[in-house]
Order: sequence, then structure tokens, then C-alpha cells
Amino acid sequence: MPLPATEGAPVSIEGANETRTYIEGRAGRLRLNRPKALHALTLSMVRQLTDALVAWRDDPAVRLILLDHAEGRGFCAGGDVVSIARDVQGHGAAADAFFFQEYRLNHVMYTYPKPGVAFMDGVTMGGGVGLSCPCRYRVVTERTLFAMPETGIGLFPDVGGGRYLSRLRGRVAQYLAVTGARLDGAECLALGLASHFIPSERLEGLKADLCATPEKVESILAGATVQPPEAGIVRHLDLIDRLFASDVYEDILAALEADPSDWAGEQLRILRGRSPTACKVSLRMLVESLRHLHFVDEMTMEFGIMSRVCRAPDFAEGVRALLIEKDGKPRWSPARPEDVTAEVIDRIFAPLPQSRAWTPLPPPEPGI
Repeated sequence: MPLPATEGAPVSIEGANETRTYIEGRAGRLRLNRPKALHALTLSMVRQLTDALVAWRDDPAVRLILLDHAEGRGFCAGGDVVSIARDVQGHGAAADAFFFQEYRLNHVMYTYPKPGVAFMDGVTMGGGVGLSCPCRYRVVTERTLFAMPETGIGLFPDVGGGRYLSRLRGRVAQYLAVTGARLDGAECLALGLASHFIPSERLEGLKADLCATPEKVESILAGATVQPPEAGIVRHLDLIDRLFASDVYEDILAALEADPSDWAGEQLRILRGRSPTACKVSLRMLVESLRHLHFVDEMTMEFGIMSRVCRAPDFAEGVRALLIEKDGKPRWSPARPEDVTAEVIDRIFAPLPQSRAWTPLPPPEPGI
């Protein structure tokens, strides 16, 4: 186990420039530091964050965890999927290692005994959602841009997305999962994805107060909170519940086609550009996630799904079309939803052999 960090000292040396992990006052600071990549996560970053949390778990000097980004306009744009997609085209070992360790980090955060405050200031997508949602306090601002856009690159809302989305009100989960819709800070607060709306200009002073007096976290956050703007998504909740009522993807498409509203037409246009396989996987995951009582079961399921969909043609194609060549014209395989059969989805959800299955980080040995 790594040694506890000292005041201002990084926990890990390897790739330390990508994260800043240190103790300030009585708070453990986790700061993402890849501003040019919107703090997209790499394997070394995942390991550094995990090492810091493990080191601080039983350290009495750390009373609170603060998670934010060091600079730039985004909190975290997700995982470094371009690198992952290139690896999968080879042997895929690095992709497996990344997701295995990322899900271990997600599990450590979800089960962490000390409260955490995530500052979702700016872009918070994919892996950024996986980092922030386990925290007890989730701060959004006027700059927050939240989304789980994975179906656009042939993947699904992972990193615990099944747990967080499936427990939202009505059919919002299905809407967010398949369309990858973007939410602002006020919308995150209205849906329960965030706990506090605080102007970005107040954050630095707020963090200093939290480091100095972490036992007052609730009163400090409440004192800085302001009334958010109107949450636009609220106006569409009835439509979402009606048009995304089915767990069958073809039914959702048919409902959108039959609805004359401009909003329905826009959602249909968006879905025409999404991977049919990924959309069906996402809908099935939301059904299965509700059956999992424990987060470890969620992570086990998601790793099994990811090990298969990241090797399917749609992932490499989606990354090519959206992030590499950026022509915005992915060629999905299969291209038609009706060609993605129930048998195909069943195979994706089949448990992995025990030798390849995901496992959580082992608990510390007694006395360590």
C-alpha cells in the first residue's frame, strides 16, 4: 500500500504532471491536470487517483476529499478513448487494463468511508461522470456541461452509469443513455445528479474554507449555493416519459417518428447518428442495473459488456468518425436496429470467464 501523502506532496511520481494529489489543511486534494485534453483520463491518472484514495482511507489527517481540475475549461471529458481504440485494433490488452483499473477506482470512490466533494465545473462527460457521481456532494456551476455520449462512439454509459442513470425519475435514464443529451448545471440539480449549484467565481474561496474546516462541509456548501436558472429539461419530462417509455429501441424510434413535435424530430435525428448496437446495449443495461443491489455487481456486469463492445467494429468506427477524421459520418455495423438481434445482445451480456472477470481492489490487510 502506498505511504500516506504529506502536505503538498504528490502520492505518485510516475506521470505526476497529469494529476496533483496532495493534502491541504485537512482535506485530500485530487486535481486532474491534462487541460489540453480536457483532463481525459489515462491509465496512469487512474492509478494515481486510486493510490491517493487508498493512502488516505485510514489517515486521520484527511477528513474530506476534494475532486476538481487544476486548470482549463473542463472538469473531465472522459477516458482517452482514441488511445484505447487504437490499442483494441491491436491486441486490446491496454484497453482491458484501463477499464479494469478505472472500474476499480470507481468502486473505491463509491464505497469510500470519507465524504467527497466533486466540482463539476465545465465539461463533465463519461469518465468524469464516473468520478463525480460517487461523491456525496456534487457541485455544478453555470459552466457545467454534463453528458454520457458513449452511444455516439459505439459504447454505452459505463463507469457506473447504469447505477446512476437507472435510478433517475421517470424515463430520463433511457433518454440520456441513448441520445447522449447534454445537461447544464441547473438541469443536473433538478434531476438529482448534482447537490449544489454554486457560481464558478466562488469556488476557489470555497475550497480553501473546506480544506480549513472540513467538518463544516454542509454549512459551507449551503452558504455558497445560489438559486439556479430554470432547468430546461423539466419542460420535456412528459414527452420523455411518453416517447422513451419502452425498453425496446425500435419502439422508441417508432414513438418519435409518430410524434409531430419539433423536439421529437430532433431526438430522432440524433438517434439516427447513434450506433444501434450501443443503443440496445444501453437500454438493456438500465434494465439489468436495477436488479443489482451492490455496486460491485454493477461494475462486474459493465466490465463484461465493455470487454466485448470495445472490440466490436462500432467502437473503432465511432472514434474514427467523431474524434480522428471527424467527418461525423460513422458507418455502423449493423446499420439497422432490426439487425441487432436479441441473441447478439445476450452474447454481449453473458458473464466473462472467471479468469477474465473484473474484481474490486482487495481490502487492506489487518494492521496495515
